[in-house]
Amino acid sequence: MGGVRWAFRCGSWSPTRSEWLRAARCVQREEKERIRQFVFAKDAKSAMAGRLLIRKLVSEKVGIAWDQIHLDRTAKGKPFLANPATHAANRKWNFNVSHQGDFAVLAAEQGLEVGVDVMKTTRPGSSSIPDFFRIMTRQFTVHEWTTIRAAGSDLDQLDMFYRHWALKESFIKAIGTGLGFNLQRAEFHVAPLAMVEGQLYRQSRLHLDEEEEDDWVFEECLLDKHHHIAVALGRSETPGPERPPWSFCDSAPSEFTVLSFSDLISGAMPLTEEDPAYWDIFKVKQDAPTRQSDTN
Repeated sequence: MGGVRWAFRCGSWSPTRSEWLRAARCVQREEKERIRQFVFAKDAKSAMAGRLLIRKLVSEKVGIAWDQIHLDRTAKGKPFLANPATHAANRKWNFNVSHQGDFAVLAAEQGLEVGVDVMKTTRPGSSSIPDFFRIMTRQFTVHEWTTIRAAGSDLDQLDMFYRHWALKESFIKAIGTGLGFNLQRAEFHVAPLAMVEGQLYRQSRLHLDEEEEDDWVFEECLLDKHHHIAVALGRSETPGPERPPWSFCDSAPSEFTVLSFSDLISGAMPLTEEDPAYWDIFKVKQDAPTRQSDTN
């Protein structure tokens, strides 16, 4: 069984009353309350999609009934399946979600550590691109800044910046370290320098503490011309029997499938009663802050 790569376009999702209330009934009560508290509709939609993506994965791939799934978070905030491992398949699937820009995305594999990050190239809201880079200087190594600044125009440089950022975040999310990790420890040598929509790449390499890492592979793609996705795949302590303990060459990279809302909730089961006030709270939220403007 291959990996799973799903994406949902939150940015263009304008949920109807029935869609939002149905979605709310199909996530755990504590997650529903957490989503209720988001100030902006954009963040609420992204968080809702992320939880539905995970439940869809567990229901379809792990084989646990939707209304029996129990999700929890690590101390660092990484979601995980908290159901008892009643059979081997429960232990083999690792997954991760990310939401930024217009998409929520999920990546999952059996027998591998997984981290995923999506980044949309957006102009800094309160400074020029060179000033923004000066503020972010310590987040990247000299080699990485050389690659970023050699990319071309300011917008090309910004695009390369977010590509590097997605790679770093995917690695940090895979290892579950959180905010305490020094980003300069993880240096990426990206290849190819230019990516094409519709293509998947595994050429970029990680140098951790100045040593090239053979235990990590990074998949990269463009969902569209503004959205970079990076998937970090690392050695697991409990690899599944379907593949060798460490091999990335036995299968082609998995492409991201963009799901509709109907796809997202196919097989979903309600966990709570309908709460009409949940829609009333959502519909008055401002969509998003105006700190940043998109490149398009």
